[in-house]
Amino acid sequence: MSTHTEHQAQQGREPLDVNTPGLTRFDIVREGARRDDIEIVHYEPQVVSGSKAERRLVRLVAWLFLLSGLAATAFLVVYIWWPWEYAPGRGSDKWYTPLLGLTLGLSLLGIGFGILTWGKKLLPKEVSIQDRHEGAVSPDDRSITGQTMLYMADELGVKRRPLLGISLLAGLAPVGAVAAAPLVGGLISNPHKNNQMFTTGFAPAEGGQKVRLVREDGRPVRPSDISAGGQLTVFPGIEHGISNRHADSPTLLIHLRDEDAQKSRQANERVGHGDYMWGNYAAYSKICTHAGCPASLYEQQTNRLLCPCHQSQFLITDNARPVFGPASRRLPQLPIEVDSEGFFVAKSDFTETVGPDFWERP
Repeated sequence: MSTHTEHQAQQGREPLDVNTPGLTRFDIVREGARRDDIEIVHYEPQVVSGSKAERRLVRLVAWLFLLSGLAATAFLVVYIWWPWEYAPGRGSDKWYTPLLGLTLGLSLLGIGFGILTWGKKLLPKEVSIQDRHEGAVSPDDRSITGQTMLYMADELGVKRRPLLGISLLAGLAPVGAVAAAPLVGGLISNPHKNNQMFTTGFAPAEGGQKVRLVREDGRPVRPSDISAGGQLTVFPGIEHGISNRHADSPTLLIHLRDEDAQKSRQANERVGHGDYMWGNYAAYSKICTHAGCPASLYEQQTNRLLCPCHQSQFLITDNARPVFGPASRRLPQLPIEVDSEGFFVAKSDFTETVGPDFWERP
C-alpha cells in the first residue's frame, strides 16, 4: 500500500480512482490535493458565470489591458518619431523624456492593475490546508499534476471570456516591443548622424576656412590678451558657437611660462602633436573625459587643471594627462595658430573625441 493510500485509510476514507469515468476536473484536482495531504476547505467563485457583474469586470480588465497596449504604442511612437535633439526656438524636444516616462508608466500600470483585478475579482476564492510529507512521484501524481494545471487554466476563464485573452494579447504585444525598442534603437535611427559625436564647432567651415577662437561675448582673441601663466575660456567663432548647440566646444586657452611651455612642447612631440601649440600657448578641451563636467579650475603654479565635479586633475605640461581622480583619458588638445590679422584660430578640429568615452569612440 502506498503512503498516500495509507494516509487516506488512516483518515477513514477510500482513495478515489482518478481514471473513473464521469469525474469532473475539479474532482481530480481535489483528490490530488488530498493525496498530497492538502484539504480544500473553502472554494467559492466570486462572480456567477455569465452574470452582469462578471461582464462588467471582464470589460474593466480588458480596458486596462488595452490602455496598457495603447500607452506602449504611444511610447514607441515617441521613441521613434518625437524630436529629441535640441533646436533653438522649437522647445518640443524638452518633452521627449517626460513623454517616454508617462507612456511607459501608464503601460506598466495598466498591465499591473489588470492582472490584480483579474486575480482579486474574477478568480475563485480558495482556502487550503496542507500537511507536509515526503514521497515518491507516482503515475497518478503526474496525471493529477497535469489535470491541475489544465484546471487552473480553465479557472482563468480565458476560454469562456475571450475578451480577456484578446485584450491581454493586445496589451502585452506592444509592451514586449517597448522592451525591445532600446535594443534596436540604433537600427531605427543613427545616433551619430551628421557625425556630431566626432566634430565640434572648431571644425573648418566649407572651403577650409579656419575658425577663430572668441570670448564669451564673441570678440576674437589675440596672444596679448592673456598674460603669462593666465588662461581664458574660448569658443568657436561661428553662428551659435557660444550656445548650447555647441556645448562640446568650450576650450581653455593657456599662456604657459617659458619653462612650462618647453616641457609641454616636448610632451607634444612624444605623441605626434609637435605643431599643436603656438608659441607658449596651448588649448585643451574643458569637457572632462570622466563625466563631461567643465574642467576649469587652473592652478598655474603646478600647471594642473581640476574638474570640480569629481576632483579629476590633468597635468597640462604632459598632454593634459590625468594624474588624480577617476578620469582615465587625457583632455583632447586643439591645434592652434594665429591668422594674418593676429587672432587665434583653430588649425583643425580636435583630433580626439571630446568628453567621456562612448561605444564607438576610436
